[in-house]
Amino acid sequence: MQRYDWTSVEKEQLNPAFARQCIHTDSMTVARVFLKKGYVVPEHSHPNEQVSIMEQGALRFIFPGEEVILKAGEVLRIPANLPHSAEALEDSAGIDLFAPPRQDWINGSDAYLRR
Repeated sequence: MQRYDWTSVEKEQLNPAFARQCIHTDSMTVARVFLKKGYVVPEHSHPNEQVSIMEQGALRFIFPGEEVILKAGEVLRIPANLPHSAEALEDSAGIDLFAPPRQDWINGSDAYLRR
């Protein structure tokens, strides 16, 4: 067992409009994400199943042929390998769960978020 306190987890500022805190376990990545209004996460896909939980604000997720607006208190499951992008409609914060762990976030090869 291991206990975490978000106030002790480093907040990584990837660009002026996107920051995150990450906890990586053997089987998953748990991340708190912070997006400023207007920020667009470029289209990408990953081999990880993703569950996004909105705590504050709203994000527009764009999938092939479909858009979903996720508001505070809502949860979205994104299957592995599904291309998607997201736009912050408001200053937003949420929790993203990924299984298996996000290796690109662990090794820093997530260049699409660093621009």
